[in-house]
Amino acid sequence: MSFPLLTATAAVPAIGAIVTAAVPAARRTAAKWVALTFSLATLVLAVIALVRFEPGGDRYQLTESHAWISDFGVRYELGVDGIGVSLLALTALLIPFVILAGWHDADPPVSDGGSAGGKNSRWRPTQGFFALILMVEAMVILSFEATDVFLFYILFEAMLIPVYFLIGGFGDRAHAGGDEAGATQRSYAAVKFLLYNLAGGLIMLAAVIGLFVSAGTFSLTEIAEARANGTLDMSTGMERWLFLGFFFAFAVKAPLWPVHTWLPNAMGEATAPVAVLITAVVDKVGTFAMLRFCLQLFPEASKWATPVVLVLALISIVYGALLAVGQRDIKRLIAYASISHFGFIIMGIFAMTSQGQSGATLYMINHGISTAALLLVAGFLISRRGSRLISDYGGVQKVAPVLAGTFLIGGLATLSLPGLAPFVSEFLVLVGTFSVYPVIGIIATVGIVLAALYVLVLYQRTMTGPVNESVRHMPDLKLRELAVVTPLIALLLFLGVYPKPLTDIVNPAVEHTMSDVQKTDPKPEVEAAP
Repeated sequence: MSFPLLTATAAVPAIGAIVTAAVPAARRTAAKWVALTFSLATLVLAVIALVRFEPGGDRYQLTESHAWISDFGVRYELGVDGIGVSLLALTALLIPFVILAGWHDADPPVSDGGSAGGKNSRWRPTQGFFALILMVEAMVILSFEATDVFLFYILFEAMLIPVYFLIGGFGDRAHAGGDEAGATQRSYAAVKFLLYNLAGGLIMLAAVIGLFVSAGTFSLTEIAEARANGTLDMSTGMERWLFLGFFFAFAVKAPLWPVHTWLPNAMGEATAPVAVLITAVVDKVGTFAMLRFCLQLFPEASKWATPVVLVLALISIVYGALLAVGQRDIKRLIAYASISHFGFIIMGIFAMTSQGQSGATLYMINHGISTAALLLVAGFLISRRGSRLISDYGGVQKVAPVLAGTFLIGGLATLSLPGLAPFVSEFLVLVGTFSVYPVIGIIATVGIVLAALYVLVLYQRTMTGPVNESVRHMPDLKLRELAVVTPLIALLLFLGVYPKPLTDIVNPAVEHTMSDVQKTDPKPEVEAAP
């Protein structure tokens, strides 16, 4: 029996969560190093999986299959295609940076004297904070690997619990209304996150049961084979209803307008590292699942719903960008920018062209890296000043030039500047969409213009101009913070000029998806010479 590599990539952070939580209360620093060590071990396993993956090989590789709940046809089935293994690697890459960036986020407040027995240490235990992060990592990685629909559903719902506690129990302390108002807002954001996603999950559960009744199995590969052989007994009406059940849950998770409103609250009230965990890692499960489950299980229904989905994606692009322009809170601005970016991703998926879907997959990865860079630097900025309001800053580049410079690069990546990684993915999405839906593609470019506006205005108001007295003695980035930001910026530059390593892995998986929906790229129209 070959080594269960995919199981190991999820088991290591899960074990790390247990070990971290078991570290004695007084050993907070030890707990941090334990969590970081397990996250780095997970990254090593993810790199091995990436190296062992053969882009020209079988659709699903590194597969594992074991009986689980035999009476209900549920199996523990894992396998990754080019899209899944890329997102697995992204998750494993970002978690060490999340842990390093949040190194002091769960420390007891200074008023407690930093003692383990302080009055707040029971509610903000360092061990619990890092254990929850590792638990989220384990569930997200396993969701990218699951090829059994029921197994995926369990993971899809279970990951909500640790994220709920990370928002509500370990939220951002930089709140203008004081500690009491901040606690209320954190609780509201956590409950809203949970209720929205649970509602989507309950509707998906009904669709999962309906799928089993129609197909007689939860296995993604078996259902795909039955469809290819013409033995799948599923009416058009049933397929459409099941698609809607799955798509609604994924649209909430992504998020897509109009079920997006939980994200600005969650990102605003969470610490910056947890906000990265939400938007750069957890939310990717929604867009990934649209490719893996919606298009593969319900190809005809996906084509039927395409016009409506594209309109919703277009609204997300423009609406998210417009609201980002008007924000006064730094993290909420980045949250609305992410809603706009997720609109681009979903638009690329449902354009159903190879350029659009390749661009959408690259967008998931590049958005994860660029948002992590911008949001973590914003978190370092906020932790120094103790405020998320843009108006409380000014002239930061004169007192902390390295912080301002990294913030600028993260912002330029967010607006998809040529030469940085997001430009490639956004360009492919627009080209792929324009080739079949030119009006949608043209209107979507408004999002690009607005992105330049909200990013540059944010930088201008926080980093340039006269030095605000409250930031006059602000320290620049420290060694730990540079260790977080520098690799992310290097990746943005590398993938911006040489995305081939990613496209080589992703493109074969996109070809399989295009085959599932029986779509081909439109041929360019060339006028005959006179």
